[in-house]
Amino acid sequence: MSRVQLALRVSDLEGSIAFYSKLFGTEPAKRRPGYANFAVAEPPLKLVLIEGAGDEPTRLDHLGVEVETTEAVTGASRRLSDSGLATFEENDTSCCYAVQDKVWVTGPGGEPWEVYVVKADADTLTKPDAGLVAADAPDGTAACACGPGGC
Repeated sequence: MSRVQLALRVSDLEGSIAFYSKLFGTEPAKRRPGYANFAVAEPPLKLVLIEGAGDEPTRLDHLGVEVETTEAVTGASRRLSDSGLATFEENDTSCCYAVQDKVWVTGPGGEPWEVYVVKADADTLTKPDAGLVAADAPDGTAACACGPGGC
């Protein structure tokens, strides 16, 4: 089963978790510092909440399509590249507390899209060489900076 992913950067993570729990009638599938995601069955949606600055309004962070296998990511990468879109691939990357294979493309409005598979749960948010440290986030915790070439 594939599902669309919507990642929002929110200033009030706890308030957003409470709101989306009520809206979709389900609790987060995963919660970590500065991060939560929902695996919504109906409509099929992966909603990701990433904590942003305290005074920043909620905004779109990125969009995605979660697929079931690495082969599906590889197929999407080939299809997107063959259609003339610039792609950026990441394999075995640690992002959003999971190990993932993914391919990124950018929409005409600059919106980042990823096609990805979650290969395993992870305790870390980013690759050690990604350069994101606790001091990078406004509250001193690590924050997810998913996007082409950076999480």
